[in-house]
Amino acid sequence: MSATAPELLRPRALRRGDLVVIASLSGPLPAMYEPNVTRTERVLEGMGFRVRRAPLLEVGRQRWWSSASPAEIAAELNGLLRDPEVRAIVASDGGQTVFGYLDLVDLDAIRVDPKPILGYSDLSLLHLALYATTGLVGFHADMAVPGFGDRWQSATPARRAELASLYTRVLTSTEPLGELPRRETWECWRPGRAEGRLIGGVVNRIALVQATRFAVPPEWFDGAVLFWEEIGGIAAHVWSYLQVMRHAGILDRISGMVVGVPRDIAGLDGPGEPSLREIVDDVLGDRDIPVLAGVDVGHAGANLPMPVGIRVGLDAGERTLALLEPAMR
Repeated sequence: MSATAPELLRPRALRRGDLVVIASLSGPLPAMYEPNVTRTERVLEGMGFRVRRAPLLEVGRQRWWSSASPAEIAAELNGLLRDPEVRAIVASDGGQTVFGYLDLVDLDAIRVDPKPILGYSDLSLLHLALYATTGLVGFHADMAVPGFGDRWQSATPARRAELASLYTRVLTSTEPLGELPRRETWECWRPGRAEGRLIGGVVNRIALVQATRFAVPPEWFDGAVLFWEEIGGIAAHVWSYLQVMRHAGILDRISGMVVGVPRDIAGLDGPGEPSLREIVDDVLGDRDIPVLAGVDVGHAGANLPMPVGIRVGLDAGERTLALLEPAMR
């Protein structure tokens, strides 16, 4: 695989009737969220797929902050990756566990039979690491508990139908999807156009993975469109993570930036406090790159699918983001 032009590992496009497995890849399943998984099953079945739960996705199963030990989670994930009947894996929820099993994932199984893994939050770390090690297209997209089973349910019927169509197409089509559905909440923070590979996730996971042997090679950020989002913590931490990316040279390589909607970040927009836009402007300085913000990626609502590694077209002034390549083959 070239350092400057990685060969993408695209999963096979799903077909009607294919098996999608909901798996606990990080945090546990509290009893109060079990109905969310049931609702997710209905959403995925409505897209035309068969759905099954992996064994670790069980109410009451917990080890510390995780559904099981990292080794147990990796063993179950590897079993799903090796099972030819399983055509896609949807994470149940995020958490704080993926760092514990990055070195236990069966990369050969992924190379032999790449499958879409859907999730965000802690799962964005898995997408970045697998992209770096195998070229796998990762799907920074909704999960069972906070996404399909929750945020989707509070959306309008028209929005749910729009999202269901979008997810079905991104998983089943071998053609580029083109422009993602724009919302009025999208904001142009810096105008301009860019085309490049889509790389990103939760801002802290982007910064932290670069300190490991699973780091995305710096050259892969050349001309990339960086997307990020964040939940919790404080504004100063967001500023610090962006500074880490500046020091790593990432911000000097990218051609554009997409900022998700922040959620529960303390220290924003109060007296004497910066806005998120001011934080971004402060770190970017005089770098001439377009920035589109308020995009539906992350913890603040139902997510647009963001396939890590594929080429996208960004026009911040026109507030558009387009998928220029298919995520599947």
